[in-house]
Amino acid sequence: MRTTVGIIGAGPAGLLLARLLHDAGIDSVVLESRDRAYVERRQRAGILEQGTVDVLRAAGVGARMDREGLPHDGIELRFDRRRHRVDFPALTGGRSVMVYAQTEVCKDLIAAQLTDGGPLLFEAEALAVEGAESDTPRVRYRHEGGEKVLECDYVVGCDGFWGVARAAVPDALSTTYERTYPFGWLGILADVAPSHDELVYARSDRGFALLSMRSPTVTRAYLQVPEGTDADGWTDDEIWDELDRRLEVDDPSWRLARGPITAKSITPMRSFVHEPMRHGRLLLAGDAAHIVPPTGAKGLNLAVGDVVTLARGLTARLHKGDPALLDAYSATCLRRVWQAERFSYAMTTMLRRAPDATAFDDRIQLARLDRVTTSRAAETDLAEAYTGFPF
Repeated sequence: MRTTVGIIGAGPAGLLLARLLHDAGIDSVVLESRDRAYVERRQRAGILEQGTVDVLRAAGVGARMDREGLPHDGIELRFDRRRHRVDFPALTGGRSVMVYAQTEVCKDLIAAQLTDGGPLLFEAEALAVEGAESDTPRVRYRHEGGEKVLECDYVVGCDGFWGVARAAVPDALSTTYERTYPFGWLGILADVAPSHDELVYARSDRGFALLSMRSPTVTRAYLQVPEGTDADGWTDDEIWDELDRRLEVDDPSWRLARGPITAKSITPMRSFVHEPMRHGRLLLAGDAAHIVPPTGAKGLNLAVGDVVTLARGLTARLHKGDPALLDAYSATCLRRVWQAERFSYAMTTMLRRAPDATAFDDRIQLARLDRVTTSRAAETDLAEAYTGFPF
């Protein structure tokens, strides 16, 4: 099989790239190692930046998001038993975010691809990217019991941290930057209406907690836990009790609503960047090139920024013969990536208590939070980063 752009991975990055290329009249084939049911149910991100929302609407896949998504104009910070709301539109000139789960974004993009897009092959495991330095790169993959080859003009690796695409970049040409954190996130889904109408980020001496949502009837919440924690080692009552303690404030009007917990999982905390994001005719996007701690809600949105930039570059190269945007792809994306890494690191270290934290460390965290909540300049920096850096 032959195509112009071979895309490895049917997560939001690969699916959105295929959609953008289709709208630009460029053919592609998407290879996904998992089946459709798995892709449409795996729980990941839930916050869409303003730019991501705008891109999905422009691509013709925003109708259900606009019907069912939850627009949010701010977040609440809690620390030292205090509450402070960050008003996004007031600080950013009108920008906001949307609560709409990655699973739903993938469902919308899959439906569009299968309706009028190019081939989308599920249970098609990419085995290797070959010939990235040539004019005819190819992807070896396994599908329907046999090994096959997808010949391309360009290959895009949207296959995540453990995928095969990044392995095709020679070690001698690669530089990686990584930081791991000595704690993780215990995440839950619960069949109970959210206890607050916006996300709540709480710093306490017991550790970090985040109160979020997936819908008006489903709560999503997280607890900072030690690295290596087993999610099943926590009972439902223990989780709710701990959330109650970490979210506690001097406001008798607020109460944490409890309900049946339907899912538990552990998310490790890692920062990772691979440079460059291009090697010959192989281009990396999303988690294949970078990972951020989930504190700043940047992972999915960074992937969208990558593929928007890439679609522009491929369109200019293939339709106009102009390689400038494509040649600048890695450098252009990495500027945004490092700003997102900075913000995610800042949010993580401001809100999470390290296992070996000292009294000095605690006071520094509180001073940083006090600065954000008393300085319009500091609060604006947080709001601008949270609602999204320009694509």
